[in-house]
Amino acid sequence: MRRASEGRRTERYSIIDRLLSDREVAELIGRARSTLQKDRVAGTGIPFIYIGRQVRYRESDIQKYIAELSSRRSTSEADDHGAGGAA
Repeated sequence: MRRASEGRRTERYSIIDRLLSDREVAELIGRARSTLQKDRVAGTGIPFIYIGRQVRYRESDIQKYIAELSSRRSTSEADDHGAGGAA
């Protein structure tokens, strides 16, 4: 039989987001670390946090960022920024 305290402990840890380094994010989403760094300077891209001097990305922010990217059926579709394909 499971004790009530075990259930509360599991719930507490499931609320905390996993924090990823820029190396892990770069590998996960297929972008260069330098691009992630440029995005941070420009204030664009995936939201990030500092833990001391280390940059970390919340897993939920990465998922949200990916989910908000527009899907396309063709490479000729215009992107959201007006550059690229035909309008």
